[in-house]
Amino acid sequence: MELEKALPAPQGDGCLVGVVRIPVRIVAVLVVLPLRVVWDLLVAFARMLNRTVLGPLGQGLIWLYERAVLPVLRGAGWVISALFKLVFYWPWVGLWRYVMLPVGQAVYAYLLRPAGLGLWRYLLVPVWEYGLLPAGRGIAWVLVGAVRYLLVLPGGALYRYVLAPVGHALRWLARGFAAGVAWLAKALFVWPWVALWRYLVRPVVVGLWTYLLAPVGRGVWAYLLVPLWGLLVGAWHLAGRVSRALGRGLVWLWRWAVVRPTGWLRRHVVTPVGNVLRAGWAVGRRVARSVHRQAIAPVGRAVGEVWRTSRLAVREARADVRRALFGGPPREPARSQARTLGSNRAAGDTPAPEISLRK
Repeated sequence: MELEKALPAPQGDGCLVGVVRIPVRIVAVLVVLPLRVVWDLLVAFARMLNRTVLGPLGQGLIWLYERAVLPVLRGAGWVISALFKLVFYWPWVGLWRYVMLPVGQAVYAYLLRPAGLGLWRYLLVPVWEYGLLPAGRGIAWVLVGAVRYLLVLPGGALYRYVLAPVGHALRWLARGFAAGVAWLAKALFVWPWVALWRYLVRPVVVGLWTYLLAPVGRGVWAYLLVPLWGLLVGAWHLAGRVSRALGRGLVWLWRWAVVRPTGWLRRHVVTPVGNVLRAGWAVGRRVARSVHRQAIAPVGRAVGEVWRTSRLAVREARADVRRALFGGPPREPARSQARTLGSNRAAGDTPAPEISLRK
């Protein structure tokens, strides 16, 4: 029923549309629906990839290019441009501006221009005015007269009385020959084909198109291609709806099968158990600290005292052995090193009797 509602209304013969609709339904379910599902998944994956990876990566690359690569390229371009100008531009500009141009201007102003003006004024102008110009005028007068009386008049008579009549006759003959050849060519190669096209081929083609091809084409287009295209479009839209419904169902299933139980377990089981364990751990740490202070700390201090006493006894024994073997000044006993506060005798010792040197 959903497929019938999604598909457009049939046009043309209902039997033909009914025959075409069943294979289209099969193709829509077996081919178009998987393709649409795959297409929707690819679109979702592409959007996620663009949103999470490609977009931040592109922004990072743009930031890196604008903040690091572009300043380096600009600096390198400025350095290369300065080096290029320093090596290939400024020396030649300076050479042209301060050496070649002043030298050229001086040579032109003080050497070439005066020499050219003098050569023109005192040599070329007199030779031209008093030699070449009169000679050229005389030669031109002689040549014009010779051409006029030797070539123009006979040539004009020859053209007027001989060449022009012959040319007109040849032109008339050429036009007649061309017209005959054209008429013969049309009679042999144009008029038969024109008649064949006009009276045989064109009527046959027009009749076939008017009474056979055009009705068949309109029927195929109206009763086969248009319904088939409509069915395919409807199948594609229906596949999209099914794909979206399938996606929403999977999301609903994931939410109610995984997300909601996991959240409930975290809120009602894991979090209370964690709180209890954290509270128990804090109580255990406090108890352990108190036990350590009351029982283990005195034992540790006693062990430390025993260890220090043992080290002191070993050190005194080593010192006695060293004095016995190698000799050395006597050392004060270890017990005398412990002095009472504000006294100069060892703790627990009685004052020694005073001995008079005289006695």
